[in-house]
Amino acid sequence: MRGMTLEATLRGIVGTAHVLKGGDLPAYEVDWRKRWHGRARAIVRPGSAEEVVAVVRACAAHGVSLVPQGGNTGLVGASVPDVSGTQVVLHLGRLNRVRELDAANLTMTVEAGCLLQAVQEAAAAQGLLFPLSLAAEGSCTIGGNLATNAGGTQVVRYGNARELCLGLEVVTADGELWNGLSGLRKDNTGYDLRDLFIGSEGTLGIITAATLKLYPQPGTVSTALATLDWLDAAVEFLGLAQSRLGASLTGFEVMNRFSMDLVRRHFPQLQQPLPAANWTVLLEQSASDRPEDAAQRFEDLLALAFERGLIVDAAVAASLEQSKTMWHLRESIPLAQSLEGLNIKHDISVPISRIPAFVRATDEALERAVPGVRLVDFGHLGDGNLHYNVQAPEGEPADRFLAEREAEVNRIVYDAVMAHGGSISAEHGIGALKREELAQRKSPVAMKLMRAIKQALDPHGRMNPGRVI
Repeated sequence: MRGMTLEATLRGIVGTAHVLKGGDLPAYEVDWRKRWHGRARAIVRPGSAEEVVAVVRACAAHGVSLVPQGGNTGLVGASVPDVSGTQVVLHLGRLNRVRELDAANLTMTVEAGCLLQAVQEAAAAQGLLFPLSLAAEGSCTIGGNLATNAGGTQVVRYGNARELCLGLEVVTADGELWNGLSGLRKDNTGYDLRDLFIGSEGTLGIITAATLKLYPQPGTVSTALATLDWLDAAVEFLGLAQSRLGASLTGFEVMNRFSMDLVRRHFPQLQQPLPAANWTVLLEQSASDRPEDAAQRFEDLLALAFERGLIVDAAVAASLEQSKTMWHLRESIPLAQSLEGLNIKHDISVPISRIPAFVRATDEALERAVPGVRLVDFGHLGDGNLHYNVQAPEGEPADRFLAEREAEVNRIVYDAVMAHGGSISAEHGIGALKREELAQRKSPVAMKLMRAIKQALDPHGRMNPGRVI
């Protein structure tokens, strides 16, 4: 209605209870790391794709920009408003329905606000598997997973979120609803619009629903921890596991000594089955053949790794509960690091063959620059993605270290990443944190193409401005 304030219009669209006043709502205005603190004009919680359309149109009419938000578990500052108090946060948590599960087609259509864990459970209830798995799966949402092209622990077998999505429903910057919820695995009819929106971090449009791939549940899961002296041995062990287990190898994680020491320090109640070592590997097999055959194949792999001198010790989970405990150790590293204090995070990828050389060179360069620096190096070795994080030297205030050393540390790490043919962002995205870094290190031609896409789809710059580009 003419003359109505934006807030009044929004209340008319979604209901008074679902328009919250900004300015003191940390669940929506502060990121998970407590590093980005914004201030929203309002928080709006639509309950349907049609309400998202109406909200986008209302904000466009008032010249107001939007920040789409799911579980707000991101690590690069992409899902919270800036400090201006002028942006509207569009929280999609009420779009949480499972619209359809087609068991014969092995697909599932869900709304963007569905928690990842809820999607996993809905698939499991039908005897199926949705394999995307993250430490934050109890709070992150499918829309956010797709907007950042999340990775997680099973990329080595199933791929990133992009590979697990067949179709999308998206509200464009113009307030139009594109229904691309196809369950087809083959649809070669022009540009793949789905792939434009996946990984775009809400800068091109707002994902409201997705059609996802499902898989049969594995009959047998085998999990083990193994310790190693050298990272080179972990790479050789990975190659051996791939050759012996084939497609049944679903996880291959690596953790350095300090990563596991932090878990020991901050979570002493979590028993670690193996003594401290330079490197620890967590590997998992998900097989569909007879349990005794799968178990024997897994044990044969470990025996061969011992025989070749690749691993020093190993512990095999004897139950599902023990398997969960092993994964809990790995997933507790980010929490332990957070309790240790602010740190400089790097979510990088490097060709697997070059990871040992990258780690050696970067460790040495950082130690020269910051004597006593502590390195929290862990991640998904199976797909070349490391979380190469840098903690202040013992006794140095973490906030001062971050303020004084971040630029220098980032330069050292990212220079090494580029020298080894890697990427400065593997699965967390760009957001606000790496926007300037991206502009400096991405190909000028690639940046020109990305800006052209942004201009074409969001010419007024109202979709999550200040992120990515």
